[in-house]
Amino acid sequence: MLYGIAAAATALLLTALLTALLRAPARRLRLFDRRRQREVPLSGGPAVVLVTGAVVGAGHWIGIAPPLDDEVLELLVAGGVVAVLGFVDDVWRLRRRVLAVGTAVAAACVVPYGETGIGSGLLAVGWVVCATLGFRGLDHADGLAGAVGVVTAFGAGACAAIEVMDGIAVLMSALAAAMTGFLVHNWHPARAALGASGSMSAGFVLAGGVVYARAGQGLGESAGVLFALTAVVGADAVLVLVARRLDGRAVLRSGPDHLGHRLRRLGLTVHGATLLLAFGAFSGVLVGVLAHAGWVGTDALWWVAGVALAVVLALSRVRVYGPRSPRRLVSPQVSAPLRVRNG
Repeated sequence: MLYGIAAAATALLLTALLTALLRAPARRLRLFDRRRQREVPLSGGPAVVLVTGAVVGAGHWIGIAPPLDDEVLELLVAGGVVAVLGFVDDVWRLRRRVLAVGTAVAAACVVPYGETGIGSGLLAVGWVVCATLGFRGLDHADGLAGAVGVVTAFGAGACAAIEVMDGIAVLMSALAAAMTGFLVHNWHPARAALGASGSMSAGFVLAGGVVYARAGQGLGESAGVLFALTAVVGADAVLVLVARRLDGRAVLRSGPDHLGHRLRRLGLTVHGATLLLAFGAFSGVLVGVLAHAGWVGTDALWWVAGVALAVVLALSRVRVYGPRSPRRLVSPQVSAPLRVRNG
């Protein structure tokens, strides 16, 4: 108990300090995220990744914590690989399919097939990939990824604690504390962002930890619990993909069409939109933890899915795309538009 509190406090303080220290190197390396004409350095991701791994590993190394479980080691190593993949994306902008394939390979190495079975294990790999990329999408607005990440990490840690998986619970508490330290710099107006390295690795570790906690339990209920714990991430991803598809836009191209963008269009402030989505994440996480513990029935999970669907349908009616200008065929020699004959 005392070790968990000390580890969380250390992770919070070190992440807040390291995020500030890494801002200058990020600026020199031109690692920015442009938000409303502001260049936000991507110093939060490396800070969260390094501090979380260091705090969890240091407790074992100096002998004040129990030995690291195999699950924790696998999550740390695979999460580090995903963080490197995300960092490469921050520098060179990889294709989304490359990120998805790399994340899938990492997820396939940590899913406990012995408890889930091959079929359910492959479904778990797909869910980890979706949750990882969905969490990456939340890093578009000040404070959103940090707030949702903190809430989700506490929920994942609670599920692990209920299953007496102390190693996973400590990892989740350290990640929640690190995300809180990052949130100090990410609150509007943000002075640091996670970038793909931090958002993808955090989403991967969170998703993997929940998979371990639910391994060996019913597939249907597990799917409901997993969705409830990441309801905001799932709703945001579904809304963006469906809206772009219906509008005929490239599904994998970024745009101002996420939950936060649409709430801003309705008149909410940056703080208001972030707090509202964080409250939504907390509500889903609370239901997911209670359902995992068996304190509420599966009907509550259907309510979470229903509310998420209602939110997606309602916000999908908010216009975020501008009118498209018709394309004209122009001759290479003259500037007048070419007339195309029928037939």
